[in-house]
Amino acid sequence: MRRRSWLKGISQGLSGLALADLLTHDLSSVCRGAVEEQGSPSGCHFPPRVKRVIFVFMHGGPSHVDTFDYKPELTRLHGQPLPIAKPRIQFAQTGNLLKSPWEFKQYGQSGAWVSDLFPNVAKHVDRLTFIKSLHGSNEAHGGALLKIHTGTDTFVRPSLGAWVSYGLGTQNTNLPSFITINPTLGHGGVRNFGSAFLPPNHQGTRIAVSGKEAKIENLVPKHSDPLQRLQLDYLREMEHLGPSGSLAQALDAKEKTYELAYRMQSEALGRFQIDSETQETLNLYGIDGGPTDGFGRQCLLARRLSEAGVRFVQVSHAYWDQHAELKEKHAELAGQVDRPIAGLIEDLHRRGLLDETLLIWGGEFGRTPTAQGDNGRDHNPHAFTWWMCGPGIKPGFSWGQSDDFGFYAQQDKVHVHDLHATLLHLLGIDHERLTFRYGGRDFRLTDIHGRVVKELLT
Repeated sequence: MRRRSWLKGISQGLSGLALADLLTHDLSSVCRGAVEEQGSPSGCHFPPRVKRVIFVFMHGGPSHVDTFDYKPELTRLHGQPLPIAKPRIQFAQTGNLLKSPWEFKQYGQSGAWVSDLFPNVAKHVDRLTFIKSLHGSNEAHGGALLKIHTGTDTFVRPSLGAWVSYGLGTQNTNLPSFITINPTLGHGGVRNFGSAFLPPNHQGTRIAVSGKEAKIENLVPKHSDPLQRLQLDYLREMEHLGPSGSLAQALDAKEKTYELAYRMQSEALGRFQIDSETQETLNLYGIDGGPTDGFGRQCLLARRLSEAGVRFVQVSHAYWDQHAELKEKHAELAGQVDRPIAGLIEDLHRRGLLDETLLIWGGEFGRTPTAQGDNGRDHNPHAFTWWMCGPGIKPGFSWGQSDDFGFYAQQDKVHVHDLHATLLHLLGIDHERLTFRYGGRDFRLTDIHGRVVKELLT
């Protein structure tokens, strides 16, 4: 026996054991997603209102009472003690009430209140659907990010984008079904876009950014790496050895991942060349070398990827965590994202993509109406605001309310599980039926909770 053949035989024997551990988490895992239940390529349980999702995530927790949740009582009682009880568990101690440094105005026929931080987004309020009574369960960034992205703040679970990919599959075989642009690698890290016990081809494909301006550069052609071809051929040879059950499924998923990476070298190249867009489009997103340039490029790339059939695209922006310097830092951060987000809304509308694409905006929690130091706000998971834009929901509409100061969700409360259930519903998925058997029980994004907020739907 030649040395190479002997080494190959040994590696296949040992790799069979290793792959069983690395590629699968539970040999009894059985996929029971929407695709399998329906036997349909679309994977829908009922006709979807939405085909794709773009999630614009503000990492750090933008202050709802300084952006989209107008609270005149904060101005009237500025500097006075909070007249209601503070939460039993707080991330840090805060003092008296702090009014917003920004003026609020009403916009559009809906009369929605928006602060001066978002003058460009404010022009589109009649297309937006606000949820002002969101609440979570964790005061820390790590737990709150995991809750928003995976439905749990204590366990390793698949992310929202991975569940969507698993349930619906891809619309473009040459691109991933789930792409995340500039995600944080802290506060839960890769778990926020991971697939956990779902097949690995459903995890988010991370697109990193370069430089302090967080720019996405044009891709340049690169010769195919021979190692990629060897890895793919080796996986196929391993399959011929006859593995069965979950190991065979895991090998198949891993092979799909390698094959996709190989095919992306032709498709993705053109999608990342955003300079091929017209100057008018670049200006719309604020891609002009100024403070909006970096995030503008990310939002434009999100549109291009969504337009190409990527099911779930996430764009992240950091770092909205102003325990101090609220006025200075929130103004700086909003100045980077306001114009690109408004440009994304307008661009989706012009291209007819808002008829099939849901755009959602939000952070992991809000901020306290009480002051931390002289000019800051602490974490507040008890009330925060998100907005959505797209088909299947009521435009120019606001649902739920926080209390007079914005500390607690008070009327028509929407939990994170309810938010997830509603998003899946818009995609044609029954959140109670999209399950995956792992560790002897069925798991789903909403665990054993979740109510579709039908009041938001058209």
